[in-house]
Amino acid sequence: MKIAIIGLGLMGGSLALSLKKQKYVSSVLGYDHNKEHQSIAIERNLVDAIVDFNTVKSSDVIILAIPVNGIISVLQELKDIPKTTTIIDLGGTKEIIVNAIPQEIRQNFVAAHPMTGTEYFGPNAAIEGLYKDKVVVLCDLEESGDLQAKTAKKIFKSLGMKKYFMKAHEHDRHAAFISHMPHAIAYSLANTVMKQENRENILALAAGGFRSMSRLAKSSPYMWEDIFKQNKGNILEAIELFEDELSRLKQDIQDENWNGVHKKMEDGNELYNIFS
Repeated sequence: MKIAIIGLGLMGGSLALSLKKQKYVSSVLGYDHNKEHQSIAIERNLVDAIVDFNTVKSSDVIILAIPVNGIISVLQELKDIPKTTTIIDLGGTKEIIVNAIPQEIRQNFVAAHPMTGTEYFGPNAAIEGLYKDKVVVLCDLEESGDLQAKTAKKIFKSLGMKKYFMKAHEHDRHAAFISHMPHAIAYSLANTVMKQENRENILALAAGGFRSMSRLAKSSPYMWEDIFKQNKGNILEAIELFEDELSRLKQDIQDENWNGVHKKMEDGNELYNIFS
């Protein structure tokens, strides 16, 4: 199986490293507009070769590891691929992508979101094993062709991922609460602290809790601006509900209602029972 990956940053580069280990993969080809990314991908042996777009289109599987707007744009250039080709996108929002798929290649397409990543980005951030034991959400899979659905499942199974299935609009709402809103909070937290504290105090006093909470603020602004645009409605709802919850905690502190504060903390502790 010849696999071409469009986008050789953290997600695409890490995927390439893992796919090259699979026996069913004959070659992993890379395509990226960024010349520096191309050079780094070759230097780090992320892909077997950097190829042109026509070679990408002749591959058995095309993986789109680029921002959402880029995915939508590239799909318009793939209308003439063979019926047997599988296209898999890794976008962080799904409904707007699914709605933009040209009808000619709807059965070629599998909408996927691997729930993994780090705060780093670019091909130098690529690591083997990024996908292992992580969740991948496959959306509207009944709209994909049988061959394409089987191919996508095979790829993600070989990476050691846990597969979940849902509708694209369901994914976007869930992702807003579990992934997108936390990034919005992290950026806001980082900006709040930097406007109040100097560098020396931050370095001296910021312990593990702050570092963990603010880690997401290192994520790519380009990628996350794209996600915020595409999932605006769901993210705004999540932020508003978070603001309501924070306001209630603020009011309890202001009123010195320490029983109320304690109860909210206990309720929050319940989240970790889900993971244990």
